[in-house]
Amino acid sequence: MTQKPTQPFLGLPGGDIILASASVTRQNILTAAGLDFRILPASVDEPAVRAAAHADSMTADEIAVLLAELKANAAFQALPTVMPDVAAPYILGCDQILVFDEKIISKPESLSAAKDQLYALAGHQHKLLTAIVLTRNGQRIWHHLGTAALTMRRIDKPFIDAYVRYLGPAALASPGGYQIEGIGASLFSLIDGDHFDILGLPLMPLLAILREHGLAPIAAAI
Repeated sequence: MTQKPTQPFLGLPGGDIILASASVTRQNILTAAGLDFRILPASVDEPAVRAAAHADSMTADEIAVLLAELKANAAFQALPTVMPDVAAPYILGCDQILVFDEKIISKPESLSAAKDQLYALAGHQHKLLTAIVLTRNGQRIWHHLGTAALTMRRIDKPFIDAYVRYLGPAALASPGGYQIEGIGASLFSLIDGDHFDILGLPLMPLLAILREHGLAPIAAAI
């Protein structure tokens, strides 16, 4: 059995890495990869941002990147109060958007809405757009957008009812009402895309850009 790292292995010599997300899944991905990072959850008014973006005719791809950058910037603005000891950190902002029938599907606001989303997606393909933005000193220095196509198998109403009842409030944590890293895998017949993109954090591109900024083994871990 593979054990989770007990201490970070990789870090940046020029500044701390800060994840501007409360997502446990994203935190687990970075921890399992051995990164030394800190957590500073940041939120933005996503419905308002999306409404303004639609008014400006922005695409779903652009909206995902915009939301990721706004979250990174929100964390940067909170730094002096929350983490006054941190100087010139690299901040990771992330966002994931589900697109079905050319429409953006938001997180369900109730268990009933989660069921409705699953009813709509059943038997069809939808896309997950996963954006990650790296900022420093409040400026975007890099971004990446991953795209995955997921085909949900045909599912009857009793199965969906039982599934949402089993998940409970966890069904409200992501658009579509499913948790693909767990029992949600049973909902799908085909998944085309990077595993980490689907979980909400494009790890390989992130590690590549961090290496360009000096990512290396931490002395204490060698």
